[in-house]
Amino acid sequence: MTPLRIGNASGFYGDRFDAMREMLTGGGPAGTLDVLTGDYLAELTMLILGRDRLKDPDAGYARTFLRQLEECLGLAHDRGVRIVTNAGGLNPAGLADAVRELADRLGIPVRVAHVEGDDLTARHPGSLAAHAYLGGFGIAACLREGADVVVTGRVTDAALVTGPAAAHFGWRRTDHDRLAGAVVAGHVLECGTQATGGNYAHFADHDPRTLHHPGFPLAELHEDGTAVITKHPGTGGLVDLGTVTAQLLYETAGARYAGPDVTARLDTARLTHEGPDRVRIEGVRGEAPPPTLKVGLNRLGGYRNEVAFVLTGLDIEAKAALVRAQMTEVLAKSMPADVRWDLARNDHPDAPTEETASALLRLVVRDPDQRTVGRALGAAAVELALASYPGFHVLAPPGNGSPYGVFEDVYVDQDTVEHVAVLHDGRRIPVAPARDTLVLADVPEPALPEPPPLGPVKRAPLGLVAGARSGDKGGNANIGVWARTDDAWRWLAHTLTTDRLRALLPETADLPVTRHTLPHLRALNFVVEGLLGEGVAAQHRFDPQAKALGEWLRSRHLDIPESLL
Repeated sequence: MTPLRIGNASGFYGDRFDAMREMLTGGGPAGTLDVLTGDYLAELTMLILGRDRLKDPDAGYARTFLRQLEECLGLAHDRGVRIVTNAGGLNPAGLADAVRELADRLGIPVRVAHVEGDDLTARHPGSLAAHAYLGGFGIAACLREGADVVVTGRVTDAALVTGPAAAHFGWRRTDHDRLAGAVVAGHVLECGTQATGGNYAHFADHDPRTLHHPGFPLAELHEDGTAVITKHPGTGGLVDLGTVTAQLLYETAGARYAGPDVTARLDTARLTHEGPDRVRIEGVRGEAPPPTLKVGLNRLGGYRNEVAFVLTGLDIEAKAALVRAQMTEVLAKSMPADVRWDLARNDHPDAPTEETASALLRLVVRDPDQRTVGRALGAAAVELALASYPGFHVLAPPGNGSPYGVFEDVYVDQDTVEHVAVLHDGRRIPVAPARDTLVLADVPEPALPEPPPLGPVKRAPLGLVAGARSGDKGGNANIGVWARTDDAWRWLAHTLTTDRLRALLPETADLPVTRHTLPHLRALNFVVEGLLGEGVAAQHRFDPQAKALGEWLRSRHLDIPESLL
């Protein structure tokens, strides 16, 4: 059976607008896609869409998708490419109706279906949006019934691939290995150009011109679940073992990558370089999915405000102490629920510019009452302009406090969620939950490789011998670290322990850190619990999604064998 060619044209709400057209035209006659997916949802996106819907009950979906489709629906129809997207967000039925209206206006005969059942907000009073992560079998039902465009709300990112694959190959729920292969392929595709050289640790090894405009990825998916990750010929970027490994580690944890369709065993995935911009993923084993579905709860946590004091030149610590004491007296009157100070020492001695001679002292306050963190805070800061440290100024005076969100996840039994495929003719097909399930358990850590031979070492950055990619899952962060050679892997596996990680990244010192070993990928994956507080929308730290946490780790120095350098 010929492989199913699935491409992706969006990794987040706000991704490159022209990507849909690029993916539909970039392959030439020989490279036409079968399915084009678009991933628009993230934890923060659901909160944004929830706030949109408070203002307009007809909102709640990614309007960018509709504008892209206006340019590309005819092109997709002419080329026989089916479109599957989670751009429906909180309102998949509304987006499906909007697509039908668009198709009628353009005179394009397409059948539009949508998937619903993920919205559990009514079960969780006080939440702005509560949505279960559905699997791909609702999508599969829509495609089997002839849909040309399938719109979903909250499904897992990989469901955008498992659904079309199950429909195309006739997979059943018990085809765990095949489904697991599709999940892994879907996970590589879901973030778009992160699989083709974007956000890539080893980008400096490549011609910068190659990375200016990376093409979006596609997967050639086979009936047995094997996949080849590639991109359209002639497009920018690159696909190699490193870019695919990096994306496999992104926002994952241990060996078991659980979802509603299957639990994929990441520790069984094997990557092979098959040719220019072609990486084969094979050997992925699957297990029955867990009996529960993850539900993402988004709610408004309160209000926050921020002042950034600029401290320049000498006596930085003393200047910070003075203004902090002055502001603490003011804050004692309003008593915000949460007060946080952070001093970022970006200053350099004998600096050639004023900016490089300056540090930033950030004050962040949070409270359920907007008045507590409102203009009074800004007024207090401004009143110190002539009465505090020498050189006093702030980056911008704060205004009214702005709302912030809180994300948490809970779990519900699969059979308590009404997963439904709603077809173009109005028929509703119930999608049965998985009956063969397996409660998740930790996988025993595999044996480590033999340690490398001892030899002379040199103090150097970890990033000279290892790549990394990091991301967020609610309040937790993960850091995937991989080596590019067997010798470097032997050293990395024995050197980068959880204690060493905590020493290199002091922000993690008091937090639970779990290390997972993935020998086939020559990788370690660390999960840092609680680093991100109550999730990205709460803006708990400087890098609220931990996007650069891995790059910070790579910049840290330790003793590295000279033979690896």
